[in-house]
Amino acid sequence: MRERLRVLILEDQASDAELVADALRQFGFEVDWKRVDRKSDYLAALKDRPDVVLADFKVPGFGALDALEAAREQGSDVPVIIISGSLGDELAAECIKCGASDYLLKDRLSRLGAAVTQALERRRLRGEALQAERALRESEGKFRELIEQASDGIFVTDQQGKLKLVNPRFCEMLGYGEDELLRLNIEDTHVDADKALLAQRLASLGEVKRRMFERMMRRKDGTLFPVEISIRRLSTGLNQGIVRDITERKKAEIRILGLNRVYAVLSGINALIVRAKDREELFREACRIAVEAGQFVMAWIGLVDKEAKLIRPAASAGAVGGFFEQAPLAMGQGVDDEGLAPRAIRQREPVVSGDIQNDPRSIMKEACRERGIHSIAFLPLAIASETVGVLGLYAGEPGFFDAEEMKLLVELASDISFALDHIEKSNRLDYLAYYDAGTGVANRKLLLERLDQRIRITAEKKGRLALTIMDIERFKNINDTLGRQAGDEVLKVLADRFVRFLGDADRVGRVLGDQFGIIIPDARSADGVARRVDRKLKECVGVPVRVGDNELRISAKVGIALYPEDGADADTLFRNAEAALNRAKAAGERYLFYTEQMTERVGEKLALENKLQQALEKEEFVLHYQPKVDTVTRRIESVEALIRWQSPELGLVPPMQFIPLLEETGLILEVGAWALRRAVRDYRRWSEQGLNAPRIAVNVSAIQLRQRDFVESVRNALGGRASGIDLEVTESLIMEDIQACTQKLKAVRLLGANIAIDDFGTGYSSLAYLAKLPVQELKIDRSFIITMLGDPAAMTLVSTIISMAHSLRLKVVAEGVDEEGQAKELKRLGCDQMQGYLFSKPVDFDAITVLLGKREGIKRMTVGTPSKNRLAPHPTRANTRHSK
Repeated sequence: MRERLRVLILEDQASDAELVADALRQFGFEVDWKRVDRKSDYLAALKDRPDVVLADFKVPGFGALDALEAAREQGSDVPVIIISGSLGDELAAECIKCGASDYLLKDRLSRLGAAVTQALERRRLRGEALQAERALRESEGKFRELIEQASDGIFVTDQQGKLKLVNPRFCEMLGYGEDELLRLNIEDTHVDADKALLAQRLASLGEVKRRMFERMMRRKDGTLFPVEISIRRLSTGLNQGIVRDITERKKAEIRILGLNRVYAVLSGINALIVRAKDREELFREACRIAVEAGQFVMAWIGLVDKEAKLIRPAASAGAVGGFFEQAPLAMGQGVDDEGLAPRAIRQREPVVSGDIQNDPRSIMKEACRERGIHSIAFLPLAIASETVGVLGLYAGEPGFFDAEEMKLLVELASDISFALDHIEKSNRLDYLAYYDAGTGVANRKLLLERLDQRIRITAEKKGRLALTIMDIERFKNINDTLGRQAGDEVLKVLADRFVRFLGDADRVGRVLGDQFGIIIPDARSADGVARRVDRKLKECVGVPVRVGDNELRISAKVGIALYPEDGADADTLFRNAEAALNRAKAAGERYLFYTEQMTERVGEKLALENKLQQALEKEEFVLHYQPKVDTVTRRIESVEALIRWQSPELGLVPPMQFIPLLEETGLILEVGAWALRRAVRDYRRWSEQGLNAPRIAVNVSAIQLRQRDFVESVRNALGGRASGIDLEVTESLIMEDIQACTQKLKAVRLLGANIAIDDFGTGYSSLAYLAKLPVQELKIDRSFIITMLGDPAAMTLVSTIISMAHSLRLKVVAEGVDEEGQAKELKRLGCDQMQGYLFSKPVDFDAITVLLGKREGIKRMTVGTPSKNRLAPHPTRANTRHSK
């Protein structure tokens, strides 16, 4: 499509104008043209905004130069090309100087199209440049406006820190004029200690996008103020900084710290109120807490001596020294001579001074200045309608005691007043309504309230708790035989034992004459509750009570109710615990849960736990050994030790029935150590019999490996260095804390033990970590071995593990090899050793010794070939690392 061109031709000859239009058409333009030969027509046509003006140099009365001037006057940017029959170089140069886009002769109109195209292109480029320049000016204006109006200080420096630009806010912050600042380096606005660090950070901006830090800046008058500075390197190579005055934020932080200090004092004194036994302890500890937790310079409590009309200091802490020798503590004098403490007592309201040195009421200016004290608060202590004393608090910060702190401190003074009233009137009704006078623990009412609070907290955490009610058996006999005083003493001793046992008096209450209620929080399992009850009966009730010359043996029955199973509120839980207690008394049981099924289950579990403890003491545990054979020769290369329990009552107990309980109760630590010691002993026995003793692998439980003293416990169990003992650790256990496990296993490796990763393939090992572990052997989990013949995925996984292990120079053992087909396939895959019922089930020491003897025989008999050498058929087997 031809480009349309709107042309204004200034020409007095119509034929010449037609020639010009034709020349443009020949070049390829679609021309819309208009001819004029007078100024008025020319000016009118310019308003139609033609694309180009073609002007004859010599039009009578209005030539090309006139046309150029008229276009400039109207502000038109239309290109003007001058066409003439004859035009010398000087006139042509004059035309160009006057603004003509080009000039050409009428006999050379062939270049007219190119001249017009170039003129239009120059016009377009010039327009874009003007637009860009205008946008830049607008942008710079907006940027300057933003900088000028910014609420933060802004500066720009060169790479040496010389200030190149500053905004008014930065000048205002520092108290300098703009000209003054532009003569400085940015380091000049910092304290000397920060100058080198600031220069270093400016120099390193090329390595990071931005740096932000807090510093103190120095004003022109020398004063300092805190700022937050953010600096970055601009694309121009300059550094831009934004400075924010954080004085108010720092003040707020100080205020928060101050409030936290007051909260700490309030919390500490509230806890003190519960345990304080007398007035002296209350006062002494309150002052100590104020100084230690509240970081007050000094604190003291004084009591009013009405007869002497004095405030007598009762307790103090902090920088007291000889302060009271100078302090105005007399009451009843004129206001001018009266100190701040007497004013607080007389006015019965707090008296505060936030600027001691400039407060005309202060009489102790010198003593406070020596101790760095700037703020004081005196809070009256009142009982009923009488002011009995004053609490004085001294702070190092000016203006410390604002409205927020005073609200808390008034509450604090009120709490101390209440505690003082409570101690001095121990027989008041409030106390008797909530505490048992004979034992000092909570009564039924208070225990129920505390139980209700505990239930609400437990409900929010979605946890569990237990309530136990304990009945002292034959307590009436003690009262009848030895007297009521002896019975009261027994109850007092038991209550004290319960409190010491629990470490929390709030969880104990005397709910009836000879019955105590005890709250057990965080009752994660009924088994755990039963163990705690067992221990409580043993340590608190099972120990004889001496009353005078009599040593009384006490027993008790206990009822247990669990939240939320046995009750969603305190009253229901209490009734159900009482019901469980009544059943326990009727059945003669030491304790019963409210739910009978729970009692049965817990009873069975605890009975088994007790038997396990006895089994350890009576050495009923034994080690059985299962061979690991060479895949090619079928010779026994090593053995794995597996724990078994040979119970006189239950027979040989399967591992799955007692190993989890050993781990749950922590007995696995003792049993695991025993297993290591026994393996060492058996290894030595084989050596003493002249056998080439195989290395013995012993499993390590999660609980054992997590112990801080794991390495030391292994060293002790082995008697120093390992003698043919290796450790097997499950893959998932290692991956729980790879770093800690690696350190521990490296230490064990130094003892001479090899390390094997058991059940490999079931966890999420990383090859990177596996290469770093001090491991010599991988044991492929039996779940892959027993399925690999029928499951291509399992076969691929087994093959991959073997290849990967060999690439890491690790030995590979396959567990759970039960069929000859599995053994042959493992041999084909290059597996090093095999272990499973195809060769032998786990057998006792004597049986494995026989097998080892055969291994040492002349014929070098192998296990599993022929089949008559197998020790047992293939019974049903549990998939557990303790039964392989």
